[in-house]
Amino acid sequence: MTVRTSRTLLTALAALALLAAAPAVTAPAAAAPAAVAAAWDSDRAAAAYTADPAAVTASGSENAGTAPGLAFDGNGSTRWASNFADDAWLRVDLGATIRVDRVVLDWEAAYGKRYVLEVSRNGTDWTPFYTETDGTGGTVTAHTYPQEVTGRYLRLRGIERGTPYGYSLWSFRVYGGEPAPASTTRTNLALNHPAYSNLYQHAGNSPAFVTDGGRPANLKDDQTRWSSDWNADRWVSVDLGATSTIDTVDLYWEAAYAVDYQLQVSDDNRTWRTVYQPSAAEVAARRADVKSPAEAVGRHDSVRLPAPATGRYVRMLGKERRSFYNPAPATAQFGYSLYEFEVWGTGGSGSAAYPALPGEQSGTYRTTFFDDFTGTSLDRSKWRVVRTGHEMGPVNGESQAYVDSTDNIATQNGSLLLKSKYCNDCTQTPAGTFDFTSGRIDTNTKFDFMYGKVSARLRLPVGDGFWPAFWLLGSNVDDPSVSWPASGETDIMENVGYADWTSTALHGPGYSAEGNVGARQTYPGGGRADAWHTYAVEWTPTAMRFYVDDLLVQETTRNKLESTRGQWVFDHNQYVILNLALGGAYPAGWNQVTTPYWGLPQSSVDKVAAGGVQAEVDWVRVEQKR
Repeated sequence: MTVRTSRTLLTALAALALLAAAPAVTAPAAAAPAAVAAAWDSDRAAAAYTADPAAVTASGSENAGTAPGLAFDGNGSTRWASNFADDAWLRVDLGATIRVDRVVLDWEAAYGKRYVLEVSRNGTDWTPFYTETDGTGGTVTAHTYPQEVTGRYLRLRGIERGTPYGYSLWSFRVYGGEPAPASTTRTNLALNHPAYSNLYQHAGNSPAFVTDGGRPANLKDDQTRWSSDWNADRWVSVDLGATSTIDTVDLYWEAAYAVDYQLQVSDDNRTWRTVYQPSAAEVAARRADVKSPAEAVGRHDSVRLPAPATGRYVRMLGKERRSFYNPAPATAQFGYSLYEFEVWGTGGSGSAAYPALPGEQSGTYRTTFFDDFTGTSLDRSKWRVVRTGHEMGPVNGESQAYVDSTDNIATQNGSLLLKSKYCNDCTQTPAGTFDFTSGRIDTNTKFDFMYGKVSARLRLPVGDGFWPAFWLLGSNVDDPSVSWPASGETDIMENVGYADWTSTALHGPGYSAEGNVGARQTYPGGGRADAWHTYAVEWTPTAMRFYVDDLLVQETTRNKLESTRGQWVFDHNQYVILNLALGGAYPAGWNQVTTPYWGLPQSSVDKVAAGGVQAEVDWVRVEQKR
């Protein structure tokens, strides 16, 4: 049950964002890294194979015409096909130790259903960095950010084939470069070093790209850049590996540049010292450069610091985004978009590394929240009643107003009832007048938590456009510097009125609204939504696992989500929500109804008017490890 922007607006904004790419001012290239096999943004695996065909080995091949080297020859019409074994593997020796940015696999029809990508420094000890549990073939791009993936050897290790044949790859591509070592002569100390940001748009625009050593030749393409979400309070930083003396910072911006920003340094990645900010006159000139996305160009800021600065970490802290003229007419602003972040000076260290990601929790699950609704009314020490025009505004094109009334929220016979009512043009709220009322409650300001098992037993109404939901929302959603979807959203159960299925989903930067990471489940054995069922999620530091009646229906690992979609934003508190909506974006996407209400046909309006449309909740439980 998402706080979505409408589909039309999202489509328009996405189209506008694509137009924002524009040429930037060309500047002298950075000092070349000590690469031995390939130039910037080249396929390092193909370069290694070209230099030495023996660099590629495999467990076996189907025949001589599908040898392992054919996945590395740069020819999209040749392929490696493995021996017919689930544990078949393919390996490449890159010839040099690099920081790997991403691996791209182009599967032929015989794909891997389950497999692992691994890295090694010595060819013997392997560390997994991408695990596929439900592959479907096609092209898979596994981004490594925010993991430390540095090594000389890469391996694809099969676990389970997706077809009766062997594994078959048209290509196995590897991108990355050698990290800049410590230097006593002036050089770009940031080259292929770890980079970070508070938020980024999706996996293909992570901060890792600002130190990859280059930018598109025309400084115009949508290629290897960090792009923040649409908020002014965003930063990107680089770890130089050791205390360094810095004299110059070069920022190569795409058209969506910062009008105002600060360059800062830090010794500990916590306390920052500002060493540069554009003057008021410079900011004014940048602010005045308002053009349409098609006309706008990027820029190269070569910042010679007033005095050399010392520190291990350097960051760009955005203060104001550039504006674009939208033919609406209106002023539009995107996030910050930066191709390259070069830090020039002496010092540094090639051993800088991304920190280890969180592991699983220890301990035993214990109940930390429970309500079985046996009281005579809603227990307001546990639940907040949400009202349209007060705690929230209208969302998703839904037709109801949420109100605080026993006609809509009540307890009866040990169950919570969320009931919908119809009254033509008679419900006045600060957000407008509505024809329907319904109920929504949450634990915001009462109980929020991080990680655990969250479950509820529910019975749902059936009818086109009825939209009951049981979900979690990030507790920082109301912080204007965060908001949705950066807050994260976990949809444990959504139903849009169909009797035979419900859905689950995750929403975050790069995977929100219709682009969420989700799944549908159909009740086995002819089961129906209007019977009692238990819906649950197990939320851990490494995965989200969704269940219906204890049957696993969706598993999304942090590893796969961040490698292929976007930032994991489920490492802070969330709170529980129960609601019954009517119509709106999600139901309309399925039933295609536009009248008399979006997503809500007349037959469902008649059901609400007749009374009895309600979602029933037997109990809600949160368990956490202690």
